[in-house]
Amino acid sequence: MTQRNARINRETLETQVTVSIDLDGTGTARIDTGIPFLDHMLDQVARHGLIDIEIEARGDLHIDAHHTVEDIGITLGQALAQALGDKRGIRRYGHAYVPLDEALSRVVVDFSGRPGLEYHVEYPRARIGDFDVDLFREFFQGLVNHARITLHLDALRGSNAHHVAETLFKALGRALRMAAEPDPRAQGIPSTKGVL
Repeated sequence: MTQRNARINRETLETQVTVSIDLDGTGTARIDTGIPFLDHMLDQVARHGLIDIEIEARGDLHIDAHHTVEDIGITLGQALAQALGDKRGIRRYGHAYVPLDEALSRVVVDFSGRPGLEYHVEYPRARIGDFDVDLFREFFQGLVNHARITLHLDALRGSNAHHVAETLFKALGRALRMAAEPDPRAQGIPSTKGVL
């Protein structure tokens, strides 16, 4: 299998984002978005997905975090799509259930080539520290649209908003890891269409 890494730069009038990923890494993360709670969540994806991730982001946080969070999702999605290439020899599907104390989430991913998000998450409060939990949906939508993946996120239970968010991001890392890993029995692209 060829090198499965990518580096993407995205610059708009609102944000400047650089993302580097290596799908066959060890879970090393170097993340600086200016949004500490998002940094913590993205670190979970790297560590539990064994994906090396570097993210440097600067945005119009004096307005709010919306543009920055969304554009990080977009750029990470672009990097994921580039690193996967034609998806030859991968498992394609991945899933994970992750608990954290009282919280439990399930994430299921399909590297389908078609963007689709099913987001069934309710948080017990609207903010985690200074972070507006509505922005997580924007992150996941950007990721899905630009990675061209189908992603189902279900928070099955949880009374602590931090725990709910953390289970989602840990499960995302594990589901991505499963779906992206090489399948030793695969004979090409895992689709009857011959393309994903």
